[in-house]
Amino acid sequence: MSRSVVVTGMGAVAPGGGDVKRFWGSLTEAQCAIETRTYSPVEDLSLTLPVAPVNGFEERAKSLGGQLARADRFSQLAIGAADEAVADAGLEIDDALSPRAAAIIGTGIGGQATFDQSYIAMLRKGRRPHPLSILKIIPNAPASHMAIRYGLRGPAFAISSACASATHSIGVCADLIRSGAVDVGLAGASEAILTYGAMQAWSVMHILANETCRPFSKNRNGLIIGEGAGILVLEEESRARARGAEIYARVAGFGMNADGKDMINPAVEGATAAIKQALEGVTINNPGAVYINAHGTGTLMNDPTETKAIRAVFGADADRLIVSSTKSMHGHLLGAAGGIEAIAAIQALRNNLVPPTINYDEPDPECDLNYAPNETVERQLNVAVSNSFAFGGLNAVVAFERV
Repeated sequence: MSRSVVVTGMGAVAPGGGDVKRFWGSLTEAQCAIETRTYSPVEDLSLTLPVAPVNGFEERAKSLGGQLARADRFSQLAIGAADEAVADAGLEIDDALSPRAAAIIGTGIGGQATFDQSYIAMLRKGRRPHPLSILKIIPNAPASHMAIRYGLRGPAFAISSACASATHSIGVCADLIRSGAVDVGLAGASEAILTYGAMQAWSVMHILANETCRPFSKNRNGLIIGEGAGILVLEEESRARARGAEIYARVAGFGMNADGKDMINPAVEGATAAIKQALEGVTINNPGAVYINAHGTGTLMNDPTETKAIRAVFGADADRLIVSSTKSMHGHLLGAAGGIEAIAAIQALRNNLVPPTINYDEPDPECDLNYAPNETVERQLNVAVSNSFAFGGLNAVVAFERV
């Protein structure tokens, strides 16, 4: 028998806020966390571009202790978010729960800062890499650190599916709980690729915005890369109620598939099928009470494709939905995007507030939904959907409902 899965804890280390309260506040206040930075690892290399960084985390990272103090930034961000989520849930992992507690943590890239530092040390300075470089780089490092830190002895592994990594991780963890394999799990993702090497690679793709991110606006010209982590505590509902945990939302559905068509160009059919699958078990009596946190990257191809997919699912009711892209404020966190956007969707559901799509200047005939332009919208909500559509044609969608 399938079991119900609920969210009992949330943690965020994101552009605009180092915890869930500050992150949510920055979204509802329409604050843009995008800034211009210069990356110059050695004297003759330099790159300046707009990004969405997590500011002020360095001292907190040093306080994590042990191997974490020397871990790659993407692991440190993940643990920062996980510590908040575990404390928020009031979760205690005892000997009985430990084998039935999971950590499914995604990343698109892994330890990019360590990669950069290692290559510069070897090729420019004639030095060997740090002895722990492999342990810092591997994508499963955050999941392993969580297992060690919290005493988890259930499934612990990484999911790497580019920009769908966090949403895949949340959906897979929820499925493990539904199936009875585990009772509780940490799920989400982390990303930290604001380095000279990674940003050079992104810049030559010619999909980065030259100033800011303008999802669904006709004058959009690309995405902005960000960093951060978003982690949820998922729990079997009857267990959560028995221990008196606060329940933020129910995981109502999960959809995932592959376009099977192209590495870069998204397909309407794949996105449509993933949204439909996520909503299969969801009763929608009022489409006006549905919020979609869109993938909404601000690129020329993604935004109209996602719009068409939403219309294909909801038909005429699509005009009653409210949609927004919070990437306009916090940038695109790549593998971690679905983690902090799931938190944004859950917070919208809890507070009946839809964070806006800022920097929206000009309607686009190809993007013709209600995108909550530039201002937070009060709206009674019953269902919140978080979309993630990744390079390689990998689609993941998770739906939450009010409890």
